[in-house]
Amino acid sequence: MTPQSPRIYTYKITFEEVPYYYYGVKKEKYFNEEYWGSPYTNKWCWELYTPKKQILQVFPYTDEGWLEAQKVEKRLIQPVFNTDKWCLNESCGGNISLECLSRSGNKSKELGVGVHGRTKKQMDEDARKGGNKAKELGVGVHARTPEKMSENGKMGGKKSAKLCLGAHRLTKEERQEIVAKTNSQKWMCLETEYITTSGPLTAYQRRRGINTSKRKRIS
Repeated sequence: MTPQSPRIYTYKITFEEVPYYYYGVKKEKYFNEEYWGSPYTNKWCWELYTPKKQILQVFPYTDEGWLEAQKVEKRLIQPVFNTDKWCLNESCGGNISLECLSRSGNKSKELGVGVHGRTKKQMDEDARKGGNKAKELGVGVHARTPEKMSENGKMGGKKSAKLCLGAHRLTKEERQEIVAKTNSQKWMCLETEYITTSGPLTAYQRRRGINTSKRKRIS
């Protein structure tokens, strides 16, 4: 591997104006490929604010290196996933964030697909059939003792309480307040003297190949 070979690496995206952050892993097609993560739900943050990328660790450009990089990415996200409101990651090792699940459920309900595509009578019938089959086979809840079920119930209750109290995202009102504050700030490109708000200035500079650090706040 030469110094100009494509890389596999873990990275962290931060933003100049707000404390949001995002962890990810990238397998380059060519060395120093421009890449700023692949957010879907929280893409608004990349469009509104100025992202900065820090490469955390580089791995061998092999199948083993790719697997190891994914493991490290998971270790980075796991401690803050669903607990830190500033973390923008919506998944961790196959787990989906509570907010993302909620939005997905609302969309399914709106479209009448998935569980929302069945009538209450159909769901009741399926539940009865499934319950009788599980009881017959002695699997699922029927495979656990009353003591074990009580213990699991207490653990689940504590976990749910913890997640409800430690909301992992800002409220709609808090987000609107941050957006309003950011939009009131004016920034100027030091090369062209073009003036606008932070997010649009970032897009303006990138389109013209101007380093996004070449700016100053004027209000």
